[in-house]
Amino acid sequence: MTKEQIEQMLGEMGIPFRYHHFTQKEMQDIPLPIIVWIVPGTDNFFADGKAYKKIKKLDIELYTDDKDWKLEEKLEVILDKYGIAWQQTASEWLQPEKMWESLYEMEV
Repeated sequence: MTKEQIEQMLGEMGIPFRYHHFTQKEMQDIPLPIIVWIVPGTDNFFADGKAYKKIKKLDIELYTDDKDWKLEEKLEVILDKYGIAWQQTASEWLQPEKMWESLYEMEV
């Protein structure tokens, strides 16, 4: 998936999103929920000494005031719609930030 395709998909959530992080100023002006997405690396398939199939790792971090089951389900439905196999690898309260994080990991 390209950056544009990922952002189009995340736009269907109807909440603010950014690549990597929101600035401190943005966090003052934008209420939760928000999404942060990153591409932390690749898991390419190699053949004949070349990257035969380029595979990006994609992490989507959903931040909310409290555990938001419905918003998580909405994200999962969107990922399913795009044919993306995903795994929720974290769902926890971040005490210092006073927010809930739900982390989804996938490859695209």
